[in-house]
Amino acid sequence: MPERAARSDALRNRTKILAAASDAFARDGAEVPLDTIAGLAGVGPGTVHRHFPTKQSLISAVVAARLGRLAERAEQLSADPAANFFDFLAELAGEARHNLVLTEALGGTIGTDAGQSAQRLSRALESLLRDAQRSGAVRPDLGVSDLHAIILGALTIENRLTADHEGLGLQIVFQGLRNW
Repeated sequence: MPERAARSDALRNRTKILAAASDAFARDGAEVPLDTIAGLAGVGPGTVHRHFPTKQSLISAVVAARLGRLAERAEQLSADPAANFFDFLAELAGEARHNLVLTEALGGTIGTDAGQSAQRLSRALESLLRDAQRSGAVRPDLGVSDLHAIILGALTIENRLTADHEGLGLQIVFQGLRNW
């Protein structure tokens, strides 16, 4: 039997749930109850559970969508490898600074099943890193796994700085990445 296309109201509800969850998780972290997300989306708890049987599946969908958008952005960069690399890291840090669930996912403190999106972002980061290294702008002894650890450290620093020092930790990390 052929698979039926999703009803338009079901697609709208899914979109509303994902938008509400994305906002709530960014602001308050992964501990937001599903009932709260249902209320924010203007749907009943049963509707949330029909689309996302577990809270983990909802978190994974939100994180996968965000990582996918970041990967797409990284893949579209061209021209100046050094600027691309540092601008993208700054964009990633800025996104994560104001998105608790993204920071938690990047740091591995919450599990997600964002596999393809995470791998895509990792490949894009590796490409940006290699291009910046070939241009001579980034130290050559850095690998992509090192870069992941450094990004996590930079996010930790940024999340602990006061608002009047926002960006200072990232500037310090960038200084260490440059090939002087």
